[in-house]
Amino acid sequence: MQKKNSVMQIGNRTFHVAEKTYIMGILNLTPDSFSDGGKFNNRDAALKQAEKMINEGADLIDIGGESTRPGYQKITAEEEIDRTASIIELIKNRFDIPVSIDSYKSRVALAALQAGADMVNDIWGLKYDPLLAKVIAESGTACCLMHNRDNMQYQNFMEDVKSDLKETIEIARDAGIAEDKMILDPGVGFAKTYEHNLEIICKLKELGELGFPVLLGTSRKSVIGIALDLPVEERLEGTLVTTMFGLMAGCAFVRVHDVLQNKRVVQMAEAVQEGWRA
Repeated sequence: MQKKNSVMQIGNRTFHVAEKTYIMGILNLTPDSFSDGGKFNNRDAALKQAEKMINEGADLIDIGGESTRPGYQKITAEEEIDRTASIIELIKNRFDIPVSIDSYKSRVALAALQAGADMVNDIWGLKYDPLLAKVIAESGTACCLMHNRDNMQYQNFMEDVKSDLKETIEIARDAGIAEDKMILDPGVGFAKTYEHNLEIICKLKELGELGFPVLLGTSRKSVIGIALDLPVEERLEGTLVTTMFGLMAGCAFVRVHDVLQNKRVVQMAEAVQEGWRA
């Protein structure tokens, strides 16, 4: 996977995105997320989980205040800010780790950045809120821009996904977001059938044609549940397989709930790769 930029700065850390796969730990401050809703939506639980993920090897933490599971209930920007901004500030004050805000709303992103967030993770690829690209550009922070759309009417699935992502890249460029601040996410589980999700995981290398680091987010998602016929709490092994696919395809980041196990998969795979090169 050829990337235009082999190094990314997120917060005070340097990420060698052409050489390594990094772990983004998920911290949902929501009562209704599909996997861990209600577990960490208070101050003490959120801080404890952040510390746990850091100790297990997370390279950055993605904080969300609104569930985006299928059929999710949208909340106001004010409520989302209330859930996330103070926790972001506490985590940044207590721990030395980059933090991402998982939101597609410019007001939420701005409040998070003011609280100390180092990155914006937008599930709509800058196509939902027209002000978000400007907020990111003016802040100079990194962003992860996901593939998404309001329909599943594809003519040629992979080509259409790449075309949609090219539109997102142009929005980012036009707003003044630097190319070395952009990450792309194929959007597993968003506007895609079960078959689409399997295909895009299998063909992740094709996204390398766009020239940007890729983040893969499959953790505990329905594509794993359908493939294995398992409930959400039993999808770890399936997630680990997709993490391995991501690593082999050159993904720079994997976004996961189970940090320790995914970190071990990445470390073992990288050890094998290093040994093979030697």
